Amino acid sequence: MSMNKAIHAAFRRDLQRFIDALERFPAGDRQRAEQLATAWANFDVQLTNHHEGEHEIAWPALQSIGVSHDLLTQMDAEHDTMAAALTATRSALATLRRTASAEDATAALTAMRELQRVTVLHLDHEEAEIEAVYLKNKDSDAMKAMGRQFAKVSPSQGGTFFAWVTDGAGPEELSAVTSGIPKPVFTVITGLFGRTYRKTVAPVWRT
Repeated sequence: MSMNKAIHAAFRRDLQRFIDALERFPAGDRQRAEQLATAWANFDVQLTNHHEGEHEIAWPALQSIGVSHDLLTQMDAEHDTMAAALTATRSALATLRRTASAEDATAALTAMRELQRVTVLHLDHEEAEIEAVYLKNKDSDAMKAMGRQFAKVSPSQGGTFFAWVTDGAGPEELSAVTSGIPKPVFTVITGLFGRTYRKTVAPVWRT
């Protein structure tokens, strides 16, 4: 499994977590609405950074090793559809945060289901077309350079990302995420710089 597929698994987990939470949202519970808004803020950043990073960093690298421009253009079109659904869900969650009403929880659930639908369609398509390319070329100069580009983030961003992507991950996903990182380094990154995620977002899914 590539790191990319492990990240996709985290998106799938969170989307289902949101849907499960919104299906049983207690009308009028402003504390719960605030918790979901906190989790959403992280998810929104992670998904936006991922699809924008693919366009800016991953697609040029993949094209350099033979992935067709037409396929990548199709992937970008799917990103646009996903971004529109992301915008609609962002608005719905902001409204629920203000009102905590049953009506707005239902609206947020509808938006989240559509976001899940279009996102999973894209993730499935991308994995079907590109996962094998990532695995076959994982040791190539192009893929290593791509990885270095994605790694150019602050310690706080990196720590939050790794705490998020491993929250609920299975053994294969954990291996894909951690295989290229020395264990002591990973422990420091997630322990020191992932603490905000663990304190604010992770508990949302344990409630």
